[in-house]
Amino acid sequence: MKMLNFIYTLLISTLLFSTVANAGVHLDKNNLPLGCATCHYKTSLKGGGGSEGCIVCHGDPQRRKGSKRMPAGAVVVKADMKNIEAEFFKTFRHPTFDTPGRHRPTEVLPEIDTKALRHADCVDCHHPHYVTRENLFAGLKGKRIVNQVTQVSRESEVCYRCHGDSLNLPGRYTNKRIEFSLTNPSFHPVEGEGKSSTVISLLKPYKEKKISSSDVSVITCGDCHGNDDSNGPKGVHGSRYRYILKDNFDTIDGASESSYAYALCYRCHSRTSILADESFRYHSLHIQGRSIKNPGTSCFTCHNSHGSVEFKYLIKFNRNVVSPNSKGLLKFVEKGNAKFSGECYLTCHGVEHNPKSY
Repeated sequence: MKMLNFIYTLLISTLLFSTVANAGVHLDKNNLPLGCATCHYKTSLKGGGGSEGCIVCHGDPQRRKGSKRMPAGAVVVKADMKNIEAEFFKTFRHPTFDTPGRHRPTEVLPEIDTKALRHADCVDCHHPHYVTRENLFAGLKGKRIVNQVTQVSRESEVCYRCHGDSLNLPGRYTNKRIEFSLTNPSFHPVEGEGKSSTVISLLKPYKEKKISSSDVSVITCGDCHGNDDSNGPKGVHGSRYRYILKDNFDTIDGASESSYAYALCYRCHSRTSILADESFRYHSLHIQGRSIKNPGTSCFTCHNSHGSVEFKYLIKFNRNVVSPNSKGLLKFVEKGNAKFSGECYLTCHGVEHNPKSY
């Protein structure tokens, strides 16, 4: 019976190659000589081999030797194949191998079931039949327009499949699609160029608006989230930094300012400009503090790195540190963009802002 199933899979592979051979790397015989049989060996054509099957080729190279999950001669070992499996051993990672068996072939993303268990299988971010080296997200659906889900065209839309409109978002999670919306008062420029034209701390080649071909005015989720090792496999598989970030970003109150503490921010924003108070006259005071006994606070205390639905300049106060003032007010009021002036109404570290002006 196993031999009949194998022969059947090979026949199906032949038919598929005749119609979609150019669809993706997994349907290229130069990569997988036995085609569909490589991944569907001893499994159903409907379900495939799951994430455990993916790491036979994309994991520890030793797995590719004599693997019983794939027929002999199915895997072509290439020098440029990265060990992605190793990324899932890092402290911060997508829970692909922490929560096995949760993926359902019939599930729809963004999730429409409030009780669905959250997970992150390989196929949630990559369509194995269509993925190419040029387009790692080819074949995925995830952009919801009215009642229809359309093809993904940008990296952010892949992220929104789980971190956007999914109805099973945990209580502390926020809808990232909403935070990046171009209708917000402020946002990091993922969906399009930002609204501010005076982000004077930006390092080259970053610009508020693209003028020359070398300018970068729109970024991606992958510019901040991804492998902490620039020589390792690309993608948000795992990182030694919290939130699967490429660099360190301290979010705790009382952290000492350093090039390491906010390394992620300083990838794009000049530390010299920030500490010189060029855009906000109390920047250095807030993040460096007055003394060892009166330390500073994190950028995260005042800013949401994705976007703010309330205020300009990515301002969103961390309620674990900041609270309303004695009059119940918790807000920022801009008084003049040209002079970088404004007012804050809040209480922070026992200091009443009612308001504090700059």
